[in-house]
Amino acid sequence: MKINKLGFLILSVLSITQVMGQGSDREITFDDAVKKRIFSEKRINGLRSMNDGKHYSVQERGKIVKYSYKTAEKVEDVFSVDMLDLPGGGSIGNYAFSSDDSKILVAIGKERIYRHSYRADYYVYDFGTGQSVFLSDNGKQQLATLSPDGNKVAFVRDNNLYFFDLETGQKKRLTDDGEHGKIINGAPDWVYEEEFAFSKGFAWSPDSRRIAYYRTDETLVKKFIVTAYGGGLYPDWWDFKYPKAGETNSIVSIRVVDLDSGSDEEMDTGDETDQYIPRIKWTRRPGELCILRLNRHQNKLDVILADAVSGTSKVILEDENEYYIREPQDETVVFLEDGKHFIYTGDREGYYHFSRYDMEGNEISRITEGEWDIIDFLGLDQKRGILYYTSYEGSSVQSNVWSIKLDGSGKRMISDTKGWNTAEFSKTYDYYIHTHSDVRTPKYITLHNSKGKVLKILEDNARLKERAASYGIPEKELITITTSEGVELNAYMYKPKGFTENGNYPLMMHVYGGPGAQNVQDSWGTSSLHYLLLERGYVIVSVDNRGTAGKGEAFRKATYLQLGKYETIDQIEAAKYLGNIPWIDAERIGIWGGSYGGFMSAMCITAGADVFKLAMAVSSVTNWKYYDTVYTERFMRTPRENPDGYEKNSPVYYADRLKGHLLINHGMVDDNVHMQNSVDLVEALIQAGKQFEWMFYPDQAHGIYQRGAAPHMATKLMQYVEENL
Repeated sequence: MKINKLGFLILSVLSITQVMGQGSDREITFDDAVKKRIFSEKRINGLRSMNDGKHYSVQERGKIVKYSYKTAEKVEDVFSVDMLDLPGGGSIGNYAFSSDDSKILVAIGKERIYRHSYRADYYVYDFGTGQSVFLSDNGKQQLATLSPDGNKVAFVRDNNLYFFDLETGQKKRLTDDGEHGKIINGAPDWVYEEEFAFSKGFAWSPDSRRIAYYRTDETLVKKFIVTAYGGGLYPDWWDFKYPKAGETNSIVSIRVVDLDSGSDEEMDTGDETDQYIPRIKWTRRPGELCILRLNRHQNKLDVILADAVSGTSKVILEDENEYYIREPQDETVVFLEDGKHFIYTGDREGYYHFSRYDMEGNEISRITEGEWDIIDFLGLDQKRGILYYTSYEGSSVQSNVWSIKLDGSGKRMISDTKGWNTAEFSKTYDYYIHTHSDVRTPKYITLHNSKGKVLKILEDNARLKERAASYGIPEKELITITTSEGVELNAYMYKPKGFTENGNYPLMMHVYGGPGAQNVQDSWGTSSLHYLLLERGYVIVSVDNRGTAGKGEAFRKATYLQLGKYETIDQIEAAKYLGNIPWIDAERIGIWGGSYGGFMSAMCITAGADVFKLAMAVSSVTNWKYYDTVYTERFMRTPRENPDGYEKNSPVYYADRLKGHLLINHGMVDDNVHMQNSVDLVEALIQAGKQFEWMFYPDQAHGIYQRGAAPHMATKLMQYVEENL
């Protein structure tokens, strides 16, 4: 179907809108959608393969339960808190089995630090003896981890690294210079945890004799202070080191401590200290540590091999990119058991793919190739030489599960139904748990053997599908739009309940839009807020602008040095096209989002003031100079290097253009996107004489969900839409 309106072309409609249970008059209420969340999919939380590869475990009602892969039947309750001598009780926050499944390490009473990190009381329970060991009575610990032989535990407390010998009862502090705001041993600082997505800054050697660890000197990093009111007579002040774009980072070094000799050696990571070490991991060769080194511009990644005894190192692989290197993951480098090869994942000819190298850094073969990106590394069956992954091959909105041999032959698609697919494999790769969803199907979770045979349906979400039909929930449509610049954009659309083409409906657009993100997928469901809007006669649309995932490097990195510019252009043009559809009211178009989506919403209502009547910006960046070094400089470089990119891609710059209704929401103790961002925009709007609304949430972090804040915010958002759109 070709429509020549404003230079747009709908290229394809992947599903036809059907209203399930059409004619139903059952009303979607606020309690249904937001408080009870009756349209949320059921998942299997905490499921993980046990190390024998024959069983998996799940947390159920305060217990850890063991199931058989072969029969999918419950075997036994493996562990419960009642098996520990806890003076004050508690609940299981996390757990891990030893390599032979003879012991379990459990975290009790988690206390949040940042997004991923926490402190807890850790216990080790021995199934053979029935005895438990409490790691330390000198305060809660972080990151407790069993050694590969299961006889020791390493952990961090008060910025120092410790180990506990379970056989001898020996406890030892391995570092002694840890200090808040200065030195961190064994854990990352705030920006490493948030942007390189890891919270454990140490790694046991395969022989359990050594521990490699991060030593982070954040002395020169400027601190940020947040105010927590908490109902006390005087507020609390909470400070932490946060390097904003262009500012000083921590100096990170990698050290290896030998538990037998007590030696503590620094690894050679080069003379430059203004750089990043986003990952460390041990190779398959004794005493050899791999270190990934990334320059500050993040367009050059080195794979380094270091000798754990002497600290000497050599670079075996250099990966450079015109724009930036995708942030390294645990699976960026995977070492083979033969000790002679490794797998590296990176952008190749414009797409993200696997290659096999020898230990000198010579490429042996490409494992995957094609004009599509790898999505996730799912696992490597070392015994059979088979790699499992998901990719966008065939569609930029669909994920399928694939297997392939390490020489690139024998590629096979494991998922047999189109949509959004992923899988979790047993440790021996004899079984896997497959999760499928599409626009018509909520999460469908099945257990399979290695040949693909379905052994059991673990969750079909049939009741959810029936419930959606009984409420007349419309089906998600997937469409592709081409802008006036010839850029193809994926989008999804929901038409409201009771839709007719003779109607005149307001449109609410939902956006995230950040680099490498993706809202538009061939999968079930949407935001609880959207279900309420569908009940009240709104069209819901989400558009993935340039910079998002699924379409290769050129599309993904099109926003380099200009975060917000092309994304905003795409959202504005999409809104103009949608407003030209006969049954959409072009005078009643709104947009909303959180975090990067909040930034985009603020940009659209200011830079795109002639198109949008309303915007709601939640937890928003408003000027990239306020955000952290790692994320911001990856895409923008520093404010000194790219002043126009920072200034002209900020809603503060366009505050005087505001014409519609703007609601700004922010948590007051947001350690990620500081409320300073919203304050800056508020001040600019005041100076421009613009009216707006601002809702701040005391003692709420980035997510704004604790102590009743989530339903309160949802109520505010709904009221704002209904009153102003």
